[in-house]
Amino acid sequence: MTGRLGIAFAALLAAMICGSPARPQDASTLKKDMVGQWELSTTERSKTCVVTLRGDSTAQGMRLELEPGCAAALPFTRDIAAWSVKGLDIVRLQDAAGQPVIDFTEVESGIFEGLRTGEGIYILQNLAAARSLAKSMDQMIGDWSMVRGNGRPICGLTLTNTETTPDNFAVFLKPRCDPAVTAFAPTAWRLERGELLLMSASGEVWRFEADDNAQWRRVPDSADPLIMLRQ
Repeated sequence: MTGRLGIAFAALLAAMICGSPARPQDASTLKKDMVGQWELSTTERSKTCVVTLRGDSTAQGMRLELEPGCAAALPFTRDIAAWSVKGLDIVRLQDAAGQPVIDFTEVESGIFEGLRTGEGIYILQNLAAARSLAKSMDQMIGDWSMVRGNGRPICGLTLTNTETTPDNFAVFLKPRCDPAVTAFAPTAWRLERGELLLMSASGEVWRFEADDNAQWRRVPDSADPLIMLRQ
């Protein structure tokens, strides 16, 4: 998919990720829902690991399988021996003694977050959904036009797949951009939870959300909106 069709796909995906709140459920329902394949990753998927959660029990807890590359990508996974559900809504990946390696709670439907002290946040999400997100990131690569709400172009830019820092990719402005964009001077981009982020070297961030017209609109919205369109 390319052009507006690709953006429409990304908009649909954003709606799926951002528009579906975590559903209340009991522990038994959660346990059933978790059986299957999941992607364990850093927040922006620069390091990933496929985890298969099984429904049968072992001496350590519920059985799971980690793909061979997990330990290299995410070293803490070496300690994971089983999984369990604690309380009503905590999905625990635990060691052989039953102690937590990382605990996850659902923040959106099918998306769980867990924190490891000193390392940061990790994401556990349905494998099929995670791979769809990866495809949408590929569709973002290429030339874009930044326009005002009246359709007046103010800047051209290129999103690349060249990694600048972990999870961030290079963006280049084309000549004759509006002074406001030139002053912002974005150097990197990424997709984060259904939003497109443009980031400057100084740490400033512009956030864009896919809207119903298959385009990306800067948020928070304003009377003179800033919109990104695929070229």
